[in-house]
Amino acid sequence: MRRVNAETQRVTRAESPGTTVGAGAGAGAGAGADAGVGAGDVLRRLAVPGGILAAVVGAFAYVGAVDPNQPGHYPVCPLLRFTGVYCPGCGGLRGAYALVHGDFAAALTDNALAVAGYLVFAVVWTVWVVRSVRGRPMRIDLGPVHLWSVGALVLVFTVVRNLPSGGWLHP
Repeated sequence: MRRVNAETQRVTRAESPGTTVGAGAGAGAGAGADAGVGAGDVLRRLAVPGGILAAVVGAFAYVGAVDPNQPGHYPVCPLLRFTGVYCPGCGGLRGAYALVHGDFAAALTDNALAVAGYLVFAVVWTVWVVRSVRGRPMRIDLGPVHLWSVGALVLVFTVVRNLPSGGWLHP
């Protein structure tokens, strides 16, 4: 059984109260894999991030194999179909397709907000994996200001891309 110290965020084992994961001779980079933590523990902690990575890689592989630029492969955005208004996600599949094929400029042209979202996901996932290996819990402390800011960014992006002067944001 393990305990997490609320102040230091260090994980300790109940069997030997003085032992701290990551302490000892190899307490540098990658110390979570040694110092009393078995490989099974690390693999168990990496199971969920690994499953998420497998799902994302599978989704991007499918989008990379089935071109969203060809009509009939994916359904049309219902908001665009019925109102003619581009939603914040319009062009996201085309952007993912361009990223899979290494065309970063085309991906930004298709949907810059989606590309930024993909990059934010990659950073958050990497932090999650590093913290999991070290035996620390994943914490994302987003306050109301952060959430409102993200909502405002999405709203401004949606409005600007639908203005005549925002044609450079059209997918």
